[in-house]
Amino acid sequence: MKVDELDYELPRELIASTPPPERDGARMMVLSRSDGTIAHDRVRQLAERIPRGALVVVNDTKVINARIRGAKPTGGAVELFLLRPIDANARRWTAFGRASKPIRPGLLVKASETLSLRVVDKDANGVLEVELDCDEPWSAIEANGEVPLPPYMERAPTDEDRARYQCVFAEKPGAVAAPTAGLHLSERVLEDFAARSIERIAVTLHVGAGTFQPVSVDDLDKHVMHREWYEVPAIAQEKITLAKREGRPVVAIGTTVVRTLESWALGANPSTGDTALLIQPGYAFRVVDHLLTNFHLPRSTLLALVMAFAGTDFARRAYEEAVRERYRFFSYGDAMFIA
Repeated sequence: MKVDELDYELPRELIASTPPPERDGARMMVLSRSDGTIAHDRVRQLAERIPRGALVVVNDTKVINARIRGAKPTGGAVELFLLRPIDANARRWTAFGRASKPIRPGLLVKASETLSLRVVDKDANGVLEVELDCDEPWSAIEANGEVPLPPYMERAPTDEDRARYQCVFAEKPGAVAAPTAGLHLSERVLEDFAARSIERIAVTLHVGAGTFQPVSVDDLDKHVMHREWYEVPAIAQEKITLAKREGRPVVAIGTTVVRTLESWALGANPSTGDTALLIQPGYAFRVVDHLLTNFHLPRSTLLALVMAFAGTDFARRAYEEAVRERYRFFSYGDAMFIA
């Protein structure tokens, strides 16, 4: 796929920098692939759009406070952005770093009285390996870090973001960006699922910073996809297999769930591992039947996935209508349900 096909004009004012007043209050564009129609609704009514007996799959990853600000021994400011743990106890991490002068191995960064980070290595691409000096790494990151809002929001995180940039079913820490479709699901929507006999299960994909990585090549086939860790628990595998056998639709809440389920179905890592699956038009979906997703950045692999699922022309028409109808875009924006 040519990357130019993933481009579209987006007025700057349509990029959502704050969440809607209510978690389930966003608008929801509804695409019907069977007849090519587009309708408009609210996420609050999502359960009414999903067939009774369907299986909804969510991503239960938990966003960590990955951005940590500290100081060198000389007092100079340093910002570290944690990417993923290297060891089992989360004391060593890969990270991005930013300072007024190049960051070199051996640098000690003091974030607080309870957390220091030492740079132990730096690879050819500038990715750091840092070691945390603290009593309990996960607690120290939570206490000293900031919510890693996407760069396009162009603002500092607030106390509200600590709750709203996190899904209500988030359990397993490790993501440095939210699985944004899941942000729309409130306890009220989850109760609606149960009332309509819509089953819900969870898988995990720890969303990495690469989710915002722009495509810099002309042909998507040449794009090097970032790797993210995922897991499909045994109970989820059983529920999905049964739903497919019985002809009940599987509904993915977000592109991270799509990539997780399709990676599992491809069988390279049957239940857990890293995935670098790139989904673009022409891909044959094996598991997912319906998809709730947000409106994605131009020239992104996420938009390519949506075009693969909805059809390139249909997706392009939907995005044009979303701009005309003044939908809100990206992480805190409105949603699209593709049936």
